[in-house]
Amino acid sequence: MSLQSFFDRKTPVAYEGLDSRDPLAFRFYDKDRMVMGKRMEDHLRFSIAYWHSFTWPGGDPFGGETFNRPWMHGDDALSLAKAKADVAFEMFRLLDVPFFAFHDVDVAPEGATLSESIDNLTAITDIFAEKMESAKVRLLWGTANLFSNRRYMAGAATNPDPEVFAYAVGQVKAAIDATHRLGGANYVCWGGREGYETLLNTDMKRELDQLGRFMAMLVDYKHKIGFAGPILIEPKPKEPTKHQYDFDVATVYAFLQKYDLLADVKVNIEQNHAILAGHSLEHEIKLAFANGIFGSLDINRGDDLLGWDTDQFAMDVKEIALAFHEMLKHGGFTTGGLNFDAKIRRQSIDPDDLLIAHVASMDACARGLLAAEAMLSDEALTGPLTARYAGWEAAEAKAILAGKRSFEDVAEAALTLNPQPRSGRQEYLEGVINRYV
Repeated sequence: MSLQSFFDRKTPVAYEGLDSRDPLAFRFYDKDRMVMGKRMEDHLRFSIAYWHSFTWPGGDPFGGETFNRPWMHGDDALSLAKAKADVAFEMFRLLDVPFFAFHDVDVAPEGATLSESIDNLTAITDIFAEKMESAKVRLLWGTANLFSNRRYMAGAATNPDPEVFAYAVGQVKAAIDATHRLGGANYVCWGGREGYETLLNTDMKRELDQLGRFMAMLVDYKHKIGFAGPILIEPKPKEPTKHQYDFDVATVYAFLQKYDLLADVKVNIEQNHAILAGHSLEHEIKLAFANGIFGSLDINRGDDLLGWDTDQFAMDVKEIALAFHEMLKHGGFTTGGLNFDAKIRRQSIDPDDLLIAHVASMDACARGLLAAEAMLSDEALTGPLTARYAGWEAAEAKAILAGKRSFEDVAEAALTLNPQPRSGRQEYLEGVINRYV
């Protein structure tokens, strides 16, 4: 079965400029436009998420499938997976994106045994490799789904049953092997069930030690096969578990420190997860850079009125601009990118809705990037920030931070001081941002 005709459109979406009213044309995303010395496409590094775009049926906690995708129905699971790959690569071509990302069970059907699942994944990996020979798209990252199957209801690496732990190792080995074969730039660990529902049946230290050992083994294997990219952990505070061990960037950093993983493991940050943790996307990005563990972004947004992971397409230009303002200060992405871990709403049932959602969000990201570039060029935020901390550039202040003054030395110097508070200028800075977005 071939479904390459799923989309009526045949020509890739193109940049038409600000005057365009075509929902399938870019108004801001001009991939070859130079931004701070790099092409816009190379800054944004867009990636299509295989799962939400081609695997999600349109259900929610109160209702089932609404999309009725033809590749989701039939008896021959492997043939359906091949047909889904045809549609996926056609969409990659139409959106002219440089990357895609996948979970193992999104691209290949899960078998009755681990061996059968690996065979299915290998078959689809063969198809991907063949398609990528003539396609532009490359693999941003792969990952393994260690949360949907009932065997993982009590976690994968953190499971009380060592046989489940071992099964997870086998599944991840196959997934990173496929990622490596396809030239993936990163490998992601998404701990959907690595947490607890109640402390009454949880040995937290044991489970964290298991997770640390799992990650150390994965890092060792990464080096053994010559996988050059980083391992990425995706922080998420809750849903489906009550509390997850990768709660936020700070929690992941502490975990990486404890288990000596900082050299090889970074974070893949998602806006929706940041919000659920009580943070902002900007906060998580800043903290990741501050601790040297920034890797990649899943670009989406949550609904402020719903306390769960809605995975909507990112459309907030101000939020995106602040994210890129921080990233550009540090040189932008290296191996990471903007992965659309986002799904269209269950009422958006037309094939074109898939394309339109991506186009609109790609334009929002491009507009945010341009705003960030302008703010940095004008020193709109960096100038006031430098002025705020200017006192720490004085010789005596530098001596304190360099460890050249004791606690008593500083206390003695304080006897001659009379510091006065200065305005933080919050409203001024908020107004400055509005000039650019």
